[in-house]
Amino acid sequence: PRALAAAPRRRTMLDLDAAIAQLRQCDVLDENEVRQLCDAAKEILVDESNVQRVDAPVTICGDIHGQFYDLLELFRVGGECPERNYLFLGDFVDRGHYSVETFLLLLALKVRHPDRITLIRGNHESRQITQVYGFYDECLRKYGDATVWKEFTSLFDTLPLSAAVENSVFCPHAGLSPSLDTVDHIQQLNRFQEIPHEGPMCDLVWSDPDERCGWGISPRGAGYTFGADITEQFLTTNSFKFIVRAHQLVMEGYSWTHPNTCVTVFSAPNYCYRCGNMAAIMEIGDSIDARPEFVMYEASPEQGDKKELNQRMPDYFL
Repeated sequence: PRALAAAPRRRTMLDLDAAIAQLRQCDVLDENEVRQLCDAAKEILVDESNVQRVDAPVTICGDIHGQFYDLLELFRVGGECPERNYLFLGDFVDRGHYSVETFLLLLALKVRHPDRITLIRGNHESRQITQVYGFYDECLRKYGDATVWKEFTSLFDTLPLSAAVENSVFCPHAGLSPSLDTVDHIQQLNRFQEIPHEGPMCDLVWSDPDERCGWGISPRGAGYTFGADITEQFLTTNSFKFIVRAHQLVMEGYSWTHPNTCVTVFSAPNYCYRCGNMAAIMEIGDSIDARPEFVMYEASPEQGDKKELNQRMPDYFL
């Protein structure tokens, strides 16, 4: 008798609400579910622009760095998504112990509520950096091989490079670039690639505001430093009111590096579980003309499995 042909494998659709509930318990999805979630997220992200427009009111968040329980604290302090509209400025992964759970939760919320949460790319959303600062090792530890890490890093290439709140507030992960005078220049970049070592895409995720005027060499070895005069010029050219960025640890959670024109927001309290800093989120209300409010908060008292926290910190924490 003729052998029966194997039935085609049915692709079960991921139950997003169940996945979000599971992830809130700091419980990872399985490999197949991660693949489905990444595929669904890519379909949404590829249609977003390099400077993704975001409506007010919105809460803007800086680096999270795998500090899962502090992300839950952020939502407790700032309000849950989708009740609140959120913009996250990248650096979701590396350094903290729960990068997988952190990024999966944010990704699941993005797919479930695409118009209520915006995720942009930080310098840590890259293949090279995640192999040094912990995310690659964490994926191997939790899934046994690099398959899931490859899914995540492929998705990183689709994340927008910046956002603009009501076309009035410019929000990159890090800063400006001498190659990018206008929003149109940013929109023309091909972002669907690994972050290059130099050039405009690199600058957006690596540069820092500085007290010195003009452009300077960055001590980070990538990107530039830029002065208040550069910020002012960019704001005037593009009709922006101010810049909100993340990328730098600030002890109070936020800091106006350039008074009234460029503010740093950092949302990983007690960074690396040892820095003792506050975290902050920034709330822009219905009126873009009203001064934004900052909500500061400390690290969550709950930090997960003590075995996880007590394992020897790799040298890159130090």
